[in-house]
Amino acid sequence: MKKQKGFTLLEIMVVVVIMGLLASVVATNVMGSKEEASIQKAQIDIKSLDEALEMYKLDNHKYPTTEQGLDALVNKPTSSPEPKNYRSGGYIKDLPLDPWDNDYVYIYPGVHNNRGFDIYSMGPDGEPETDDDIGNWKDKDRK
Repeated sequence: MKKQKGFTLLEIMVVVVIMGLLASVVATNVMGSKEEASIQKAQIDIKSLDEALEMYKLDNHKYPTTEQGLDALVNKPTSSPEPKNYRSGGYIKDLPLDPWDNDYVYIYPGVHNNRGFDIYSMGPDGEPETDDDIGNWKDKDRK
């Protein structure tokens, strides 16, 4: 009698279960990393916008108004107060969206930030003034 070579159904089932367990562990780690990466991207964007606003203020002696918004970093404002020393080409190339495809919020004078203005992302829930907001007043490195 010839013995057939191959795997039994039980062996195949064990391998499938092990692969499923490994896939679930990897998936949960990747999902957590994506959320953390999104938060870090928002923090980096906010820091870049913050620096561009500081350059705007250095040139024009004041920050843009809330009504002029962050668009003042890309396009010269035409509403009062018009900047007198606006840089040719603006202060940034494009306004970024936050990682959840929402606009960053700019408020001047700031409500939360004692330095003058608030910039924040409404976070994953897209709702303002909630615990998941990511703002320049929450940056621990600020003085």
